[in-house]
Amino acid sequence: MSETNTCSIQARKEDISFGFPGARFGFTEELADKLAAERGVRLRPNETISEIDERGVFVRQANSFITPFGEKEGEFKAEANRYKVYWAHGCHWSNRPVIVRDILGLEDVIDDIATTGTGKYGHGFVDQKDFKDPSTGAYFLSEFYENAKPGFEGRATTPTLVDVIEKKAVNNDYHRLTNYIEVQFRKFQKTDIDLYPKEYRKEIDEFNDWLFPTVNNGHYRMHFCLSWVAYDEAYNDFFAALDKLDERLATNRFIFGDYITDSDVRLYVTLVRWETSYYHNVGPMKKRITEYPNIWGYVKDLFSIPEFRKYTFFEFPKKEFKGHRGWNGSFAERIASQVPYEELWKTDGERKKISSDPENVYLHTDISPEDYQSEISFSKWNLPGWDDRQPRNVSISVDPSINPLKGKLKNKR
Repeated sequence: MSETNTCSIQARKEDISFGFPGARFGFTEELADKLAAERGVRLRPNETISEIDERGVFVRQANSFITPFGEKEGEFKAEANRYKVYWAHGCHWSNRPVIVRDILGLEDVIDDIATTGTGKYGHGFVDQKDFKDPSTGAYFLSEFYENAKPGFEGRATTPTLVDVIEKKAVNNDYHRLTNYIEVQFRKFQKTDIDLYPKEYRKEIDEFNDWLFPTVNNGHYRMHFCLSWVAYDEAYNDFFAALDKLDERLATNRFIFGDYITDSDVRLYVTLVRWETSYYHNVGPMKKRITEYPNIWGYVKDLFSIPEFRKYTFFEFPKKEFKGHRGWNGSFAERIASQVPYEELWKTDGERKKISSDPENVYLHTDISPEDYQSEISFSKWNLPGWDDRQPRNVSISVDPSINPLKGKLKNKR
């Protein structure tokens, strides 16, 4: 493998510019500049400039707001109608907390809003009245970051959990945010569904922390990297992980057996984006998701569940196809908006046959909210050091093709 040319990487960093997506809502670049100046909003840092190492590897920025929810001093307390999830349609990290929230029946406890792009200033609300977040009056997601941490210079990311009373970002830790919702907000649940069984949190956390660099972030490692070495590593990690998962799902309806857990939410949202959109940005594919028989059946099985289906977006711009362009017309122009996704993604019900409880997809528990509590583990992917977050640091104690909880999840309902 040839060594990376660090000079050429720097040149490519300097040659990258921002696009502007807000025009279709009447939100102009000039207006963005005006509102940003009014609110003191900085330009959004670019991943392919600020998050690339000397080898051309994309090393995702550390999450800035990782204070846990809990009862200890300094931790945030779970309250109803105080917090709001800011998410984006095309961001699989941010689809996770709203899926989990809806499964657990917390829609009336934790509010949400989907952000829209503002171009060089990142996430905003250009599809809302007066281009403002209705509950806080903010024009840009980064305003909440500045309110919480004056002088903040990183990227404001989705998902972000915001205290809408204080108008401050409190948590953007996609590694553990769903776990805080599952555990700390348990007392507000309208259902007895258990996505994060207390006795098996160690195994779930370990799997999730393996899934992050290999699959969840695997796409971005290919998309944002600036060298062949980095691309090749990410490509091999991603497809090797899918091979492992396809083997595992041959005998497990879901990742840990008969019932959906937090891990299934994390895997599903990435697979959906990859199959319908993300692959456009990364070059040749070894396989489509549809070519993995067990993964493809698994994705369709989850798509049939309302809470997953609601946050699955087959949205493509219906561009006018200029016939004279002939074979130069892109797939997005010619075909994408015509694909019958709803029909193609229908499940045939075959995966029920590998479950011992085929009519139930959720684990139910009678454990009290107080007994359900535990300290949520810290993810090593939140360590501040650049070297600590290198994707090559991935590890897992049990081969991912093996379900260490096989037969252990039992429905108490």
